[in-house]
Amino acid sequence: MQCRVGLTCVTMDIMKHMEPGLLQVFRLYVGTWLAVMLLALCGALSDDKEAVNFLLMVIASTLLMGYLAWPLLRRKLGRYFLPIALFGATASPILIEAFSVFVRMLEGTRGDAAWPDPGLTTVWLFVPMIFVSVQYGFRRTTIYIVGATLAELGLYFVLAILRGPALGTMIEQGLFRVIIFIPFAYLVSKLMNGQREERRALALSNARLAHYATTLEQLAVSRERNRMARELHDTLAHTLSAVAVQLEAVDVLWDTDPVKARETLTLSKDLTRNGLTEARRALKALRASPLEDLGLVLAVRDLAQMNAERAGLQLNLQTADTLGELHPTVQQTIYRIAEEAMNNVVRHANASALAVLLGYDGGQLKLLVMDNGEGFDLNKATQNGHYGLVGMQERAALCGGQLNVQSQPGQGTRVEFSVEMVKSA
Repeated sequence: MQCRVGLTCVTMDIMKHMEPGLLQVFRLYVGTWLAVMLLALCGALSDDKEAVNFLLMVIASTLLMGYLAWPLLRRKLGRYFLPIALFGATASPILIEAFSVFVRMLEGTRGDAAWPDPGLTTVWLFVPMIFVSVQYGFRRTTIYIVGATLAELGLYFVLAILRGPALGTMIEQGLFRVIIFIPFAYLVSKLMNGQREERRALALSNARLAHYATTLEQLAVSRERNRMARELHDTLAHTLSAVAVQLEAVDVLWDTDPVKARETLTLSKDLTRNGLTEARRALKALRASPLEDLGLVLAVRDLAQMNAERAGLQLNLQTADTLGELHPTVQQTIYRIAEEAMNNVVRHANASALAVLLGYDGGQLKLLVMDNGEGFDLNKATQNGHYGLVGMQERAALCGGQLNVQSQPGQGTRVEFSVEMVKSA
């Protein structure tokens, strides 16, 4: 497995130096070249001169195909793999054509007659030139075109000295090739530059999207932690705080008033059991399963009835028959604020009546939870960072709603949440 992974990594590193799909197209071109040369060889068996040329082309294309198909060479040569292949595809037609001219000269053919197809090399070099344009851009392709032409002219200049093709014919063919190749090289290079820019932009967009997704995931984790803290604070924090106070009282009374100490210890035990029950209830409700099972209206009604029965409160419950399809975030927020507000009534208000209203008022969806209990000083509670209020305010802000809490000592508490009607996507 490690070996396979290593080979894959090496191959991917090599492909970074090559345009996507270029190697496959290069192989297809050489394979087509080989097939054409084989057919030409079969048709030229009666002509020894032509047969030799086609045989050399078959050998060259076979060697080049083997080179392109050998994975070991790709891994060993790395970024030099493609330039060597392009050099082979360029040099082979030039050398074989020059060899053909030289053979004709040895047989006594002189002048331009020794070079019957001066444009054939240009045809064979067109596709390699396209590959160079795709991979290396216009400037390097221009160097390639001029360099290949000058190399061929140098080779034919030697043949011209030996009374081969006229130098003017060679220069004419070289200029013709440069004039034809340069515009194509420019066009292909421009197209490839556009594709590269698009790939860079896409890669940048993907990187930004990945960063955005990571940020959202981190934000979701942070929100979930805050949600769990809000859910557990009123159970564990309050219970443990009360138990700590009770146990300190037991420690003080243990020697002076053992009976009172035992009574206090019994209260601490009961408080601990109640806290454990509440903690389990809060943990079970973390996913707001009542919303999934009952829907928002029935879940709020069930919550209000449960808390009223639990604390012996007179309940005034008014809810709409249906609220339509709301965004899940809005449903979750309303349920959790209702739950927090009712828990505060049960634990802290010392009330005898509870009122819960849920429905639409104009274009807003409203939740109202009121009690006739002891109330509290809202300014002091805010300054002291009352965690229940903070949690409800955070929830309201997360869904774009507004939370209004009104309370005075001895005058009960009113918690109102409102949000513009939001339909689910």
